[in-house]
Amino acid sequence: MTNRMILLAPLVLAFVTSVTASADKIPLGAIFEQGTDEVQSAFKFAMLNHNQNITSRRFELQAYVDVINTADAFKLSRLICNKFQRGVFAMLGAVSPDSFDTLHSYSNTFQMPFVTPWFPEKVLAPSSGFLDYAISMRPEYHQAIIDTVRYYGWDRIIYLYDSNDGLLRLQQIYQGLYPGNESFQVSTVRRIGNVSEALHFLRSLEDQSRWTHKYVVLDCSADMAKEIVVSHVRDISLGKRTYHYLLSGLIMDDRWESEVIEYGAINITGFRIIDTSRRYVKDFLEGWRRLDPATSHGAGRESISAQAALMYDAVFVLVEAFNKLLRKKPDLFRNNFRRGLIFNNGSRGLDCNTSGGWVTPWEHGDKISRFLRKVEIEGLTGEVRFSEDGRRQNYTLHVVEMTVNSAMVKVAEWSDESGFTPVAAKYVRLKPNAHIEKNRTYIVTTILEEPYIMLRTPEHGEILTGNDRFEGYCKDLADLIAKKLGINYELRIVKDGKYGAENPEVKGGWDGMVGELVRQEADIAIASMTITSERERVIDFSKPFMSLGISIMIKKPVKQKPGVFSFLNPLSKEIWVCVIFSYIGVSIVLFTVSRFSPYEWRLLHLSGEHRDPGGQNGAHGSMANDFSILNSLWFALGAFMQQGCDISPRSVSGRIVGSVWWFFTLILISSYTANLAAFLTVERMVAPINSPEDLVSQTEVEYGTLYHGSTWDFFRRSQITLYSKMWEFMNSRKHVFVRTYDEGIRRVRMSKGKYALLIESPKNDYINEREPCDTMKVGRNLDAKGFGVATPLGSPLRDGINLAVLSLKENGELTKLTNRWWYDRTECKHGDKQDASRNELSLSNVAGIFYILIGGLLLALAVALIEFCYKSHAEATRAKIPLSDAMKAKARLTIGGGRDIDNGRYYTPANQIASNAEQEQAHSNTHTQV
Repeated sequence: MTNRMILLAPLVLAFVTSVTASADKIPLGAIFEQGTDEVQSAFKFAMLNHNQNITSRRFELQAYVDVINTADAFKLSRLICNKFQRGVFAMLGAVSPDSFDTLHSYSNTFQMPFVTPWFPEKVLAPSSGFLDYAISMRPEYHQAIIDTVRYYGWDRIIYLYDSNDGLLRLQQIYQGLYPGNESFQVSTVRRIGNVSEALHFLRSLEDQSRWTHKYVVLDCSADMAKEIVVSHVRDISLGKRTYHYLLSGLIMDDRWESEVIEYGAINITGFRIIDTSRRYVKDFLEGWRRLDPATSHGAGRESISAQAALMYDAVFVLVEAFNKLLRKKPDLFRNNFRRGLIFNNGSRGLDCNTSGGWVTPWEHGDKISRFLRKVEIEGLTGEVRFSEDGRRQNYTLHVVEMTVNSAMVKVAEWSDESGFTPVAAKYVRLKPNAHIEKNRTYIVTTILEEPYIMLRTPEHGEILTGNDRFEGYCKDLADLIAKKLGINYELRIVKDGKYGAENPEVKGGWDGMVGELVRQEADIAIASMTITSERERVIDFSKPFMSLGISIMIKKPVKQKPGVFSFLNPLSKEIWVCVIFSYIGVSIVLFTVSRFSPYEWRLLHLSGEHRDPGGQNGAHGSMANDFSILNSLWFALGAFMQQGCDISPRSVSGRIVGSVWWFFTLILISSYTANLAAFLTVERMVAPINSPEDLVSQTEVEYGTLYHGSTWDFFRRSQITLYSKMWEFMNSRKHVFVRTYDEGIRRVRMSKGKYALLIESPKNDYINEREPCDTMKVGRNLDAKGFGVATPLGSPLRDGINLAVLSLKENGELTKLTNRWWYDRTECKHGDKQDASRNELSLSNVAGIFYILIGGLLLALAVALIEFCYKSHAEATRAKIPLSDAMKAKARLTIGGGRDIDNGRYYTPANQIASNAEQEQAHSNTHTQV
C-alpha cells in the first residue's frame, strides 16, 4: 500500500507539519482510492472554503488524508487504526466496495461517524436496534430508472454493466417491478470489461436484427460511457437512430456537449443531480474554474462531476453537524484536548488493538451521528437531508436528453416524493451561422491514388488545364457535389502527399490533407480518407460515400492440373481401401456359401458329361461346383467392372451375395463416374489462406500492412483477441510493414504466396482487376469503416455536402461511379470461371452401400447354413440314418471336396453313407440340382 499522509489546515491546502491539537481545531480522517483525483480536489476545495471563512466559522478543520491503491483488509485496518489513534472526530472516504466493507465495519464497531459520497450497492445495516454510523451522500434512484423507462414506453431493454455494483443495481430494478405492474422486460444482460467488448456485443445485436429499435441501459463510469457512445456513433456498421441509451449512473453532470454533440446521430438520456441554474452552484463553479488543474486535478473546468460534488457537500454536512452540536454544547469537546493531544474516555485516541476482547468506542460518536441525520443544508446536489437510517431524502434528479443534432435539454424531474414529472423540453437545433458563397472558388485538396484521383493522359495535340488534368472516382464525385451545391472548385494535390496524421512539427499539429483543412489552406478534402475519431476531433466529415473494411490480399494460387493418377481422386483413399477389402470379402463369402449350399453342386460322370442329379448315378459318378476360390474372385471382379461372367450362382444364398454386390457396385461406380469428369477436367485453385483465422494459425505466410496507416493503427489499438495476436505477429517482425501500398502489392506478387497484405477492400478489389491479374481477395472484411468528404470544423459546406452525398447514394450515382472505375475498366478475363469448390467423396457419403453389402453377406451365410441343415435333414430321412451322420458326411464333402479330378472342380459322391451293403440309387444320397 502506498500512502500519502496529508495534513490539511488553513488551506491553499497548505500542509500542516504539526499535529498539535487545540479546541478550535477538529481533526478529520480521510481515505481515498487512487484514481479519485477530482473527488480529492473537491474535498480540498471544501476544506479551503471553510477554513478561509474566518468571520463565520466556529472552528477550523484539519485532516489526515491517505490515498490507497489496494483493498487489502489487513493493511487498511492498520491505516484506520492509525487514524483512530490520532484522535479523529469523524471519517470521510471515497473508496472501492471492497475497501468500503472494512471501513464500514470499523466505523460501526468504534462508533466513528463516517460520511461517504456513495455507498456500494447492498450495504448491510447493523443489527436491529443499533445505529449505522455511516452516511451516504448519493441518493438511491433505482425507481427513477424504472419510471424513465416507462415514460419512454420501452417494452424491452438491454442492460450493460461493468462492475458488481451494476449487477446489484439491476437486482434493485427487478425488485422495483411489482407483479402485474411491470411494463417492460430486461431482454439481455451483459457485463462489459472495456469499450471493445461493448461494441462487439452491439455488432452482434445488429447482425440479429438491424432495423429493430434497441434501448440500452448503460451502467458504467462516465469515461467508459462517453467512449462507448462516441465509438458507436463513429462505427458505420452500427445503427444510430434505432438506438437509445439510458445512462443509469449520475454521469451526465460531466461536460458532454463538446464531446458528442458534433457527431449528433444518437439519442442519449441520463440523470443530473447538479442544477447549474441555482445561484449557489454558479458561485461555486466560478471558484472551481479558477483552480489550477496542475495542483487540483479535475478542477479548473466549467463543470464538476456528481461524485466530486457529493464529496464537497459531505464536508459541509460534517461542518453543519459540528456547528449544531457546538451551538447546543459549546464545551462538549473541551475535555478531549489535553496537553496538545486528543483523549477519549481518559485514554489517548482510540486504541484498536485492545487485548481484553472489548473495544472503547468514540465517546461522542453517537451524538455526532445523530446530529448528522438532523442536518439540512443547501448543497451542490440540491437540498441535503437524511432519514433516520442515514439515507438521502427530499432530493431531485433532472432527466436530460441529448438528441440528434440537439444540445442537452431537461425533459423531466424526478424526486423521491413526487416521482417522475415531465417538463416542456426546449430543444435547440444546432445550425451553422455561415452560408455558402456561390461566387467563390473553393479549394479541394486530394491525393493521387488509383482509381480515386489519377493524372489524365492527354490525347494527341490536347492541352489539359485546371481540373481537366485529373480523372477518377473522386474527380467525378467532386463534380457531382459541386453541381448539387452550385459552387465552383479547384482541385489541388496535397503538398506533402499524405492523408493526415498528428505531427507536432508542423503548424496546426497535423500534416497531409487534414493539416491543410486545419490551417484553412483548403475548403474541402475529397479522397480515399478514412473517417477516424482522431481526425473527427479536428475536422468535420460527411456521411460516408463509400463503405469499406480491412481485407486480405494474397497472390492467386497456381491452378492444379490433374495428375497421372488423378482418376483415383473422385474417391478418397479410405474408400479405395474399403472397396479392395469388400471385393476380397465378397469373393470369400461367395466361395463359402457355394460350398455349403447343395444347390451349387452338379452330378458328373468321369467322362465329363453332365448328368441330371435326379437320374441314376453309378459308382463312377462325381459332384461338380463351379465356384472355386478363383472363380469366385473372377465373378466378383466381373460384376465390379460391370462386364459379367460365364458362371452365376444357382443357390438362393449365392444369389443374395451376387445381388448385394451388384447393388454395391452400381452405386459406387455411378458415384465415381459422376465425380470423375469434374476431377479430370477442372483445374482447381487451392488458396492457402481463406480467413484471418487461417493467418493467425500459421507462420509460413507472413502478413503486414501500411506502416503508420489507419489499418496499422486499428491493429495496434484493437483489444479483440484475434486481432491482438495478429498485431503481436506483425510487431515482432518489423519487416512485414510497407511504406506504400504499391510496395506492398509488389511484395505480394513477388513472394510466391508467402506474403499477405492487409489493405482496404476497395483498393484490394481494384488491384485484383488490373494486370497481371495475379492477386485475389480472400475472407471477410476485418472491420467496417467509411470514406468521407472532409471540411474544416464549423464549415458552412458540411450540411450541404452531407445532403448531396445522401442524395447521390439514394439515386444510385455512387454505385454507377464504383462500377465505372472498378469493374467496367477491368483488365482481367472472368468468362472462364469454374467452380473450384468441388470436394472428394468421403466414407460418410457412401457408408450406406457398405452397410447393405455387409448385411447381404451375413444374410447369405445364414441362408447357406439353413440350406445345409435342411438338406442334411432331408437326406437323413430318406436314407433312414441319424441326422448327425448325414451332416458329417456332407461336411466331409464340403470341406474335403472331390478326389477324382484335380483343382477341386469334380468330387467323389458319398454313395455309401450306411455301413450295410444295400445298393441305393444315386439320387437317394447325393446332392441334387435345383
